[in-house]
Amino acid sequence: MQFKLYKNKSNLRKGEVRTSHGVIHSPFFMPVGTVGSVKGVAPWELDDLGAEIILSNTYHLHLRPGEKLIKKLGGLRQFMGWDRPILTDSGGYQVFSLGKKLDNNQDTKNNNQTNSNNQILNSKKLKSYDLKPKNSLVRISSDGVEFQSHLDGSKHFFTPEKVIDIQLDLGVDILMPLDVCPAGDASSKEIERAVKLTIEWARRSKKAFEASEACCPGLFAIVQGGLDPKLREECAQELIKLDMDGYAVGGLAVDHETRDMWGIVKLLGEILPKDKPRYLMGVGTPDDIVKAVNLGMDMFDCVLPTRLGRHGAVFVHKNGNNQETRYKIQTNSNIQASNPKKPRPTGEVSPGRRIKASSWKLKADEYELINLLKSRYRTDPEVIEPGCGCPACKGGFSKAYISHLIRENEILGLRLATMHNLYLYLTLLKDIE
Repeated sequence: MQFKLYKNKSNLRKGEVRTSHGVIHSPFFMPVGTVGSVKGVAPWELDDLGAEIILSNTYHLHLRPGEKLIKKLGGLRQFMGWDRPILTDSGGYQVFSLGKKLDNNQDTKNNNQTNSNNQILNSKKLKSYDLKPKNSLVRISSDGVEFQSHLDGSKHFFTPEKVIDIQLDLGVDILMPLDVCPAGDASSKEIERAVKLTIEWARRSKKAFEASEACCPGLFAIVQGGLDPKLREECAQELIKLDMDGYAVGGLAVDHETRDMWGIVKLLGEILPKDKPRYLMGVGTPDDIVKAVNLGMDMFDCVLPTRLGRHGAVFVHKNGNNQETRYKIQTNSNIQASNPKKPRPTGEVSPGRRIKASSWKLKADEYELINLLKSRYRTDPEVIEPGCGCPACKGGFSKAYISHLIRENEILGLRLATMHNLYLYLTLLKDIE
């Protein structure tokens, strides 16, 4: 994998990521195909919508159908019929979040499981600590992470090396290392431990990756540290020493209010190498992506366009869908770096401080979300957004019709809403480029 930066003006970056299976023009958005499929959208439809890369998940694909089967059948690309690049998340976030959900489900459904669950939580085999000791089945040690499948309760153990091997078997283009993603309410000590393990596991991941002599995917590092700028900077500086192929900003889509995170994004936009792609993981709305591009980020993924679409919610431009609005530049803007209503951790950007942004910025606050299930759309004859080139709008399907389909649980309605959202996200990034 190679990255070439063509333009970098006032943090606005234009470049391309070159992989063995195609070029991705940055900045870019990756539709989320967790288990090897973007829900409700076929691979050729993704291509028509403008997707150049998709994201899948190591945790889910490992549990089913398994990386060995996928490798036997020609790799993930051939398995799912997608001939462009693929990035796989390491699954670290899913290990922690779904472990918690499994425990909560078992407490509710079957109290007889309590003793066996406690045996796992209190196991002395691993010298470890819990991120969520009261309600998580996840155990972390310096070796790796022990967890139970959210599907059947089977026990698994991920090491940094194993996660690299899984992704190499999947045959993807960009790999993410195993990291520790602390919860949004984690203590300072827990976040510090997460940073230390994330750095150490990145070192081990790179060693395993280089030993594999794989040709020719890229390996990123993931910067953790919660909302503490000192820990974020420490983590970033240590990971930069590893000279990875790219750098991701993780942990900001986890239980944090959106406005709390922009000071961290700005900080890392200034620290991370300019000649490497920067990936803001799991964020967010179209306006969030515009803000992140203004702060020097290149790559994005988020489940919102597909998840909201399946529930009848679609994004539209506030002032209409036209190029003049989409390309508009705002000057002398400020970005709120912290939430003055909340105390910040030691070393955080001081409450109320406003960080002066660059004079060249793409205009944010341009999008809104509408719910097609509201009564006002039952009789609306207009398409979702006039001028939009998505299959729903270009095909002339009215909001009334799509609203009817979704109310009747017809798959076509969910697909049309989903494809509209994906088209808006992908077009937004193309317009920015």
